[in-house]
Amino acid sequence: MARPRRRAAPVTSTVRGRGDGVGGIGATIRRVKQTNTAEAERPSLPSPLHALIARAIEGAGGWLGFDRFMQLALYAPGLGYYARESPKFGTMPHSGSDFVTAPELSPVFGQLLARQVGQALQATGTHEVWEFGAGSGALAAQLLGELGEQVRRYTIVDLSGSLRARQRERLAPWGERVVWADRLPAAIEGVVVGNEVLDAMPVQLLQRSAGVWHERGVALAEDGSFAWADRPTDLRPPLEVEGEHDYLTEIHSQAEGFVRTLAAHLARGAAFLIDYGFPEAEYYHPQRHMGTLVCHRAHQVDSDPLADVGDKDITAHVNFTGAALAAQDAGLQVLGYTTQGHFLINCGLLQKLELLPQAGRAQAAKLIMEHEMGELFKVLALGTADATWQPLGFAQGDRTHRL
Repeated sequence: MARPRRRAAPVTSTVRGRGDGVGGIGATIRRVKQTNTAEAERPSLPSPLHALIARAIEGAGGWLGFDRFMQLALYAPGLGYYARESPKFGTMPHSGSDFVTAPELSPVFGQLLARQVGQALQATGTHEVWEFGAGSGALAAQLLGELGEQVRRYTIVDLSGSLRARQRERLAPWGERVVWADRLPAAIEGVVVGNEVLDAMPVQLLQRSAGVWHERGVALAEDGSFAWADRPTDLRPPLEVEGEHDYLTEIHSQAEGFVRTLAAHLARGAAFLIDYGFPEAEYYHPQRHMGTLVCHRAHQVDSDPLADVGDKDITAHVNFTGAALAAQDAGLQVLGYTTQGHFLINCGLLQKLELLPQAGRAQAAKLIMEHEMGELFKVLALGTADATWQPLGFAQGDRTHRL
């Protein structure tokens, strides 16, 4: 997987992840015209979050990189999407939720992932699970329920205070075995799990227009609404994008930084990152010229992150090659990479399906169906440099060679 390649310049029920990305035509420090319906319907009275972001734009000289905009829109304390009390996770829109993740879709997901986590705990001689971005707490409950006394401590790292409160309520049966961490210790010994974590990390947007690369940011329009604004940049995608056509894409400095940070703290154990995305050759394919950035609200997908800010999720697909290389550069090794479908089948899904009632079987099957979660979602396994064991989830269908 390690090969000469040009890296980006350093930076000083709807299944989430499906849908088309945002589009537009770049310009040199000029506003990009918005033509979609969602923008036309933006409220005239700014919300507190809108006002906060507007002040940030003004404080940055009138232009704010999209990664900073996305950070505020999702995580501004008390105001951002993930800081609010809305349900977010659920199978149907009438629950008030915006999208469904695998643990909410079927408890079979966590039950099968527990088999992999249990093997990893035994192989590494550890007894703690770390989960980043635990959402509703559904996955934690499934893992704890299956693993039993094999897990002595379950540590959750989550930026959202409102989600932490829900997690505490849901995980109360496990008492003091479940703890929440505000910062990482010098050394983590255990198994790390991250389900749909990388996709929610802010991304930078790059727009090639008339052969010139720009970074796409956010400015204020005359009426006070948010508007796209591009400016020339030395940033580039990690791969050359063939052709001369206009091209919009994302780069994932924060996600790759997260992987490097994880590598710096993981002294003994393994990590399993599950998300939707592609290897680099697919991610930066010439035909994917509209990027992957989308929003989710009430189980509907839209492509305007500048509208209804704070009321919907903003997400981008994961560049798994970038994450894997960041891990390798920081001293970890890739233990496996495959689709969620292959991973769950390797962990015993087909045998599990035979024991389920019809309704539960139909829901669990969505976890591996190609047009649902089976193909788009991937699993990346990382281990410390001394790891010599083979994770069972990658016994067949391993795609590490495609990274």
